Amino acid sequence: MRKLETHISRTALRGGALVLSAAVLTGCGGGSGTDAKPSASASASSTASASASAGNGQGVSPLANPDGTKPGLAPLTSEADRQAGRELIEKVRTAGRGPKTGYDRDEFGHAWLDTADGVPLARNGCDTRNDLLARDGRQLRFRSGSDCVVVSMNLHDPYTGKDIAWRKEQATEVQIDHVMPLSYDWQMGAAHWNEAKRKQIANDPLNLLPVDGPANNAKRDSGPASWLPPDKKIRCSYAVRFAQVALKYELPVTAPDKTTMLEQCGG
Repeated sequence: MRKLETHISRTALRGGALVLSAAVLTGCGGGSGTDAKPSASASASSTASASASAGNGQGVSPLANPDGTKPGLAPLTSEADRQAGRELIEKVRTAGRGPKTGYDRDEFGHAWLDTADGVPLARNGCDTRNDLLARDGRQLRFRSGSDCVVVSMNLHDPYTGKDIAWRKEQATEVQIDHVMPLSYDWQMGAAHWNEAKRKQIANDPLNLLPVDGPANNAKRDSGPASWLPPDKKIRCSYAVRFAQVALKYELPVTAPDKTTMLEQCGG
């Protein structure tokens, strides 16, 4: 049975878009069924709060989101912010890529597990993928009887700048991108980590963004020198987020990647 405290925590994550119901207070979440209708009883103040926290549905600045728990990714437009971005990127050290030998996705744990201790949202009773959909999506609908499984939503994709009306039946239309790809992590040092640390970077919301599926497929395991988001307005923010992950996990980037990252913020 999902504990009430867990439900409250996930309600807060969604910016007040949900309200507690008698069913949640007395029963267990889960199971399958028809799509649940979103609640119509959220207050106007909660709606306003949700909109502000999500940057009007288009994310927040990476500089204001150092742990990755706030929605999306917003452009850095002021010179002061772009300078702050450059200063953060400058802190990232450089190194050459190591071999990809031995890399496998399972080296970072099963996909979207809820047991990666040491990162936000872990062990809240919901898998990482659905946590991220709930963090960044708008007009969320959940599977009937569940406060976890997202079955439809609207998403502003930071990589392309387009809005996506997503349904679970077309699951791959929205994919969860590892900003700093796991294969890249492996080659830059994660091959020598223990399993627990690899699980952390694979499930850390700082390193995860729900994005347009085709754009994510085009990125693959590229660093910034080889791939950047199609929407040029977001490229400085993307470079800053890449740097935030590198710094948190004490990973280097390649020299061409660092040069490209600085250039996106005017360096």
